[in-house]
Amino acid sequence: MTRYSYTRVPDGPPPLGLIVLQTDETIEGDLRRILPAGVPLYVSRVPSAPQVTPDSLRAMSAHLTGAAGLLPQALPYAAVGYGCTSASAQIGSLQVAQLIGAGVQTAHVADPLSALIAACRVLHLKRLAFLSPYTADVSDRLRAALGVAGIETQAFGSFEEADEASVVRISADSILEAACDLAAQGENQGVFLSCTNLRTLDVIGRIEAATGLPCLSSNQVLGWQLARKTGLSAAVPGLLGQVVGR
Repeated sequence: MTRYSYTRVPDGPPPLGLIVLQTDETIEGDLRRILPAGVPLYVSRVPSAPQVTPDSLRAMSAHLTGAAGLLPQALPYAAVGYGCTSASAQIGSLQVAQLIGAGVQTAHVADPLSALIAACRVLHLKRLAFLSPYTADVSDRLRAALGVAGIETQAFGSFEEADEASVVRISADSILEAACDLAAQGENQGVFLSCTNLRTLDVIGRIEAATGLPCLSSNQVLGWQLARKTGLSAAVPGLLGQVVGR
């Protein structure tokens, strides 16, 4: 055997990390669309049940540290995102950050719930029309967490679907129709499309044009928050994209 010496290439920018549900088919592609291509985005998966219930969401807390530990560890991360809106409410954003921080070295942890609250504050939104794909019991904790943050969600609607493989296949036209109907129910200041597995990026502009209201979605606000925390530019769709740095 001949042994060769080698030179090392310099390290690039600090990477971003993303912890994705085992059942999620959407968020990884969405985040790669939103975040700049020159920044590495490494992805790990966390076990998740195909049927979404409050118990199955809370059960992910036992696996978050392990999932974070499976991210490449050569460099510290600029930020790591957790890709589940409803589980962030069930587990708690602070606990999510602690569990992920125990598995990987990162300057920031972001999740869709805390990102949504931050986006609402930047856009001065206190009343949201809230559209969920899931059964109402899954959204109860999430809506309560938003209420604690001073965000009302009295206009609430759902596709009443517990199966993740069906959630990801809800059509853009179905989302548009439901979101516009909810937006007209009361004096809403914005629309929120909950769930990282729901395909929302391409319908945000259509909803804003139809309702005249800012439209937020789980993957959109998470991408925005990751960019905001790390000082990166990002292709955030909708009115939120105009305030990436704020």
